Amino acid sequence: MAKSPRKARTVDILPFPTISRQMDIGAETGNDHLLLRTVLNSMSQGVVVFDAETRLVFRNQRYLDMYRLPAEAVPPGRTLRDLLNHRVAARTFSGDRDQYVVELLKGIREAETSYLTMKLADGRAFSIVNKQMPGGGWLATHEDITERQRAEERIAHMAGHDALTDLPNRILLRERLEYELKRVKRGECLAVLCLDLDHFKSVNDTLGHPIGDELLKVVADRLRGCTREPDTIARLGGDEFAIIMTAMQQPGDAAALSRRIRDSVANPYQIDGHQIIVDISIGISVAPMDATEPDQLLKNADMALYGAKADGRGIYRFFEPEMDARMKARRELEMDLRNALANKEFELHYQPLVNLQSNEISAFEALVRWHHPERGLISPAEFIPVAEETGLIIPLGEWVLRTACEETSNWPDDVKVAVNLSPAQLKSRDVVQMVTSALEDSGMAGRRLQLEITESVLMQNTFSTLATLHELRKLGIQIAMDDFGTGYSSLSYLRSFPFDKIKIDRSFIEDLSNGAEPLAIVHAVAGLAKCLNMISTAEGVETQH
Repeated sequence: MAKSPRKARTVDILPFPTISRQMDIGAETGNDHLLLRTVLNSMSQGVVVFDAETRLVFRNQRYLDMYRLPAEAVPPGRTLRDLLNHRVAARTFSGDRDQYVVELLKGIREAETSYLTMKLADGRAFSIVNKQMPGGGWLATHEDITERQRAEERIAHMAGHDALTDLPNRILLRERLEYELKRVKRGECLAVLCLDLDHFKSVNDTLGHPIGDELLKVVADRLRGCTREPDTIARLGGDEFAIIMTAMQQPGDAAALSRRIRDSVANPYQIDGHQIIVDISIGISVAPMDATEPDQLLKNADMALYGAKADGRGIYRFFEPEMDARMKARRELEMDLRNALANKEFELHYQPLVNLQSNEISAFEALVRWHHPERGLISPAEFIPVAEETGLIIPLGEWVLRTACEETSNWPDDVKVAVNLSPAQLKSRDVVQMVTSALEDSGMAGRRLQLEITESVLMQNTFSTLATLHELRKLGIQIAMDDFGTGYSSLSYLRSFPFDKIKIDRSFIEDLSNGAEPLAIVHAVAGLAKCLNMISTAEGVETQH
């Protein structure tokens, strides 16, 4: 029995002329009492009346039905304790009857109207309003609030949990982190792990969001299997998760958990006939060493996660103070990058491609360079990843294409220009229109343009990507596969689309001095290209020797 947090509905009853120990309302033959009996028995609430000596004066049919009592078992004149004994037999009362009576009478004496809630063993919940009657005694109304309480519990649960995985959400995670950090201040330590699935977006792009949702559910189950009961797992949104690991003995405990998670998540998934393989990156921050405030602890774990991604993904990293400085530098770079196009800070350099048979330049590759007004020349290896993550690669890529077409349109007619096409550009619906417009505005023939894509692009959405490549081919454009040999299914892609050129990845060329094996690979790729009537280009060759 507990006090209700809210007031239940009350029913105003006209005062009875007399409260008699043996009086059953309705036993009188008067029209007024007959009308009152009909009204009370038609109510959706249970109504019961006791006199000053706790003897039953009246109970309506709804009260009997609610507590599963036969009318003959509790006639007027029985005491409150008698009624409770019958409810115990009917299994509609549990607990200490004496304590219930004491608290009930105490509440009635102290207030004209008192409010209680009671939960029965069968799961039903009742709201009880007790109202003092003139001359002693009281009237009680009993209302079944089971469905309302369940609805409130569902709403409260939804407010703190993710609808897809039923894991706690970001709000509940922070509440629990605040609570657990109080224990940290008493000498314990904990870890916060931020987790992100690697290349999850490609699952949604290739197999669809329903498959992606099922994958997230299974990942959530695997995370549950890796953690202990006191730990908290939360889904922050998308493919991002977080874990609060409590009662840690040493930071190595968080590392061990991260390894278990990585091994579990990396196992193949079978979903709707598809085999899916994903990996996970993990960032870890430890309290109280790294922080003692919830937001800072989460921020540090997120920075460590970013470090894990930058170091190759599929690994875990602990937070280090230097990460904060690197993150600030990255944010500054992103802000400067957003202004660079408007400020005309980019320019193109052209790298010649030489035909070994004729020893003549056959094409130039357009390479974007960024001259920062304060930092000077910034390497593409530094700003291109940021542009790809932020989506700035789309306007930057369009600028590169349009500028390359415009600047080379007056070059000799037999010299081609090669331009890299980013994955984001290729997935854009208007990429064909954008290329067409660049050619028309510059007046350059499509046969003089080569577009280079990486084979990783084909892995993300083969059907739509191939359709786009065929549309571009109709414009007379040549299509080259860049970084050949670094993906997973190069040969199958060579069969699925007739590329004009394959570019052997720079890593194979750099290893030529390390024995016969790299040279054999280069010879093999060049021979394969020749058999398929494709041109092969070796990246990174800058001298004749």
